[in-house]
Amino acid sequence: MKILQLCKKFPFPLKDGESIATTYLAKALHELGCEVTLLAMNTSKHRTDLASLPSTFNHYQQIHAVEVDNHMRPLEALHNLLLSNESYHVNRFVNADYAAALEKLLTTEQFDVVHLETLFLSPYVSLIRRHSNAKIVMRSHNVEHRIWERVAVNSHFLKRWYLNKITPRLKEFEIQHLNDYDLFSAITQGDLNDFKALGLKIPATVTPIGLDCSDYEPDYSCFQPPLSLSFIGSLDWMPNIEGLEWFLAEIWQPLLYPEMPDLTFHIAGRNTPEKILNLKIPGVVVHGEVPSARCFLNKYPVTIAPLLSGGGMRAKILEGMALGRVVISTAVGMEGIEAKSGRDALLANTPEEWLQAVRWCYTHQHQLQFMGEQAAALCNDAYDNLKTGRRLLNAYRQMMEPISV
Repeated sequence: MKILQLCKKFPFPLKDGESIATTYLAKALHELGCEVTLLAMNTSKHRTDLASLPSTFNHYQQIHAVEVDNHMRPLEALHNLLLSNESYHVNRFVNADYAAALEKLLTTEQFDVVHLETLFLSPYVSLIRRHSNAKIVMRSHNVEHRIWERVAVNSHFLKRWYLNKITPRLKEFEIQHLNDYDLFSAITQGDLNDFKALGLKIPATVTPIGLDCSDYEPDYSCFQPPLSLSFIGSLDWMPNIEGLEWFLAEIWQPLLYPEMPDLTFHIAGRNTPEKILNLKIPGVVVHGEVPSARCFLNKYPVTIAPLLSGGGMRAKILEGMALGRVVISTAVGMEGIEAKSGRDALLANTPEEWLQAVRWCYTHQHQLQFMGEQAAALCNDAYDNLKTGRRLLNAYRQMMEPISV
């Protein structure tokens, strides 16, 4: 089967959830016998030097990348707010050069499936229909408008006002285009249920994030006192910043550090803003962007995901589990991951619950490795990329079967 995978960002390096989800799915489809071609935007915000791609990034039949400047521009955003009814979230990824590259591919090659990674590729559906008979599959990584609704609730007044103006446009766009595809793939069952409630009628499936767990080798040598915590995530993504700042202000400074002064907290993330890099908080170490998320996670026994908003699945939680880390997360962060609190991970939503969870880790360090091993076993059993890829490939095949009359 020949598949054209469209991405709004180049899916390497594997430093964010979208890249991890995209790459491991393509890798699985390749290993299952498909020919996968990539057409990605190489954006100014997440630009990748293609000459630096490792030899192991070899699962694509062809790789095409289009340079796209998608910087946020205040005047452009203001113009959109005042003089347009279109979604600014989506319009940032409408690009003439990308459309031209897509048209060229569709008119020179035949594909069985054009696979869109995220809602933001929806503006190209009509172009695909004009130039190809391929089936179109949407893989939604989140209920996009719900992320921004959650962010707005936890934002200061001016940001909340702005988000409450533009997020309804994103919601309208998302609902309006729900049934434009031949197959809809949600990343969690919860998301799929939400999409159906919003009006999804076309055939649909669930394709969670999958990992090649053989790429993740746990190192338990750090599971010794004193206890250390870690956080890693893209720090240009608003829900990550929001959750991290909440954890520092409401949990770390007033609760954790005073009770456990030998506890350390290590922060890493792509595009770390200056306000995080310049933090001067006792016990907190800011590493900025690190060469390898896996190496970073392997240095600390406990990794945290204090998310208050967001959606879909958190790839960094899966990576932590695959590496045998003990994960402490809010219910929002753990959405889509079938982990049992107290066995595979620890759930905490309020500051008091966070204090109790970290206190348990602090006083039961001899039990942390066992919980980490349980987490790694769950990840290998339920979130293996070949298993998730095979399920999606079966849905592709069912979609392409002729309808009996």
